[in-house]
Formats: sequence, structure tokens, C-alpha cells
Amino acid sequence: MRFIQRGRAVKSALAATAIAAAMAATAGTAFAAGNPADDATKGAQAAEQHRAPSAKGKLAAPRAASGSSERTATFPMAAVERDGWLNWYFPDGRGGFEASWPTAANFSAFKHYIQVDQDKDGQKDGAWSVLKDGRLLYTTAKPNQTASTKTIGGGWQIYNKVLSPGNLAGARESDLLAVDKAGVLWLYLGYNDGRVTARTKVGGGWGQYTEIAGQGDLNGDGLTDIVARDRAGVLWLYTGNGDRNDPFNNRTKIGGGWNTYNRILSVGDLDGDGRSDLVARGNDGTLWRYSGNGDYRDPFDNRVKIGWGYNSLNLI
Repeated sequence: MRFIQRGRAVKSALAATAIAAAMAATAGTAFAAGNPADDATKGAQAAEQHRAPSAKGKLAAPRAASGSSERTATFPMAAVERDGWLNWYFPDGRGGFEASWPTAANFSAFKHYIQVDQDKDGQKDGAWSVLKDGRLLYTTAKPNQTASTKTIGGGWQIYNKVLSPGNLAGARESDLLAVDKAGVLWLYLGYNDGRVTARTKVGGGWGQYTEIAGQGDLNGDGLTDIVARDRAGVLWLYTGNGDRNDPFNNRTKIGGGWNTYNRILSVGDLDGDGRSDLVARGNDGTLWRYSGNGDYRDPFDNRVKIGWGYNSLNLI
């Protein structure tokens, strides 16, 4: 079920936060209103505020997938309201999401928000943001540390899709995939501090896909995989092989009928079994979970309904 907690109390809290931020900015500190880098930092800090109570036994500790010493990441779901406000949806430990966690961060300028687990402890410690003006930002958000955001570079408006399914080329840190407007897929190797290498061309023809998603290992071999949905509604699995120049094996057909969804994404391990899962939003706003099972031929179990009413949100 989707819960929206944006009553008078929440609106008042947001207003108070905005006033406090404005006063701090006047004093030469903290956030400047309308600065996307500051909003990225505020969004990360809101998530960290949630982490402390959720660590008190409410959520199970991240588990390692079979055959791997690295813990499978679990991320909250980022959702932006029509007026631009960021809401977090945190996993509830039962395969769904808690009630929405509103923030004082406005994400109107954001096109993609890409959460990563750089140290592979199963929890978010950073995020890339692609702004609508083409800037790439990186936010460091580690436990017990003050979040901070910096600009990595510009020119990212040439890409229709940017995501990070995790480590694709053998190093511990997460990498970035980007599809340009000609349908060419590019790989950027990532560093722990958010910097990226020069891009490597992976291949063409990726413009045929309307959704690309993944977070970690889907077929149980310890390598990072992705799924892609084509315009006919067929979902394809691309298994990873660790080669930075050609990181995916030939695609395998998973099944058809995926055009019933207007958004497909992964927040990692949502049901707590150590395997990465998919989240899909139906055209009617219903949210579904596809639990990963590690089968390379059919990597997802039958879908489970986990909420409704999500069509008013931009899930990024």
C-alpha cells in the first residue's frame, strides 16, 4: 500500500526546514535555495535520518547472495511529486515499502538519480545525479558523516538513460551505463569518490529498449546483470561477464507482456533473501515486486502486489 504523509504537520515541517536553510545561507553556511547540489545533499541527509531508527532491528541486515562474499545492496526508492518534492520509500523488511518519507529536497531539476553501494556492505553510501541541464553530480552519504555533493562533469544531456547496476568490470566500485540518443550504450568505470573514467562503447541498438534496470547479480554467478524491455513488451536478460570492453553476454528472453508497466526499476534486494529483485509499476499505478531466484533461464518468481496509487510520482 502507498501511504502519503503530507498533511499540515509535514508541510509545516518542510516550511520550517526551508526557512532554517534560508537563514543559514544568509549567514554564509549550509544550503542555497534552488541549488540542485544542495537539494541532492538534503535528500541524502533525509535518508540518513531514517537509517538510524531503521537499524534498531526493524529491518534485517543485508544478506550476501549465494556464491558471493559481498552483501546484496538494498536501497530506498526515490519518488518525486509533481511539484518536485522528493519522497523516500524505504523497504519494510517484508518485501514492500514503508509509508512515504517526505523531504525538504526539491528534485525538479533532476533527470536521473542513481544510488550506489561502493563498499559493498549492502547499504547506500553514494549517489550520482544527472540534471536536466546535463550536469553530473555525486553525493557522498555515509553513515555518521555529513553528506556532501560535488560536480563531476557536464554534457550528460546527450543520454536518454543513465543507470548503475553495480560493478561491471571487476573493480569493487560501481560503474555507470548510459544510452545516447542514437541508441549506443556506453560504459563509464566509477571511482569511490564519484569520478568516472572516459567512456567505452559497449554496442549499438539499445534504443529499442524502453526500460533498462538491474542492481547486482540476477543469475547467481556473482557478476552484475541487467534486464531490458523492448518496444514489443519483451523482457530480456543480459548477464555480465566482467569484461570492461564488452561487459554483457548475448541476451536471453525472459518473457513477454511487460508493456503493462510504465516503469521498471531495481532497488536491489527488497525481500531480504540476498538476491536482487525488480519493481514494476503498472499503467494503473499498482506496484509489483518480482523476486529474484538466481535461475539464469527464468530469474524472477511470479509477481507480488506491494502497493497502489503510484502513478502521481516520478520514480527515478
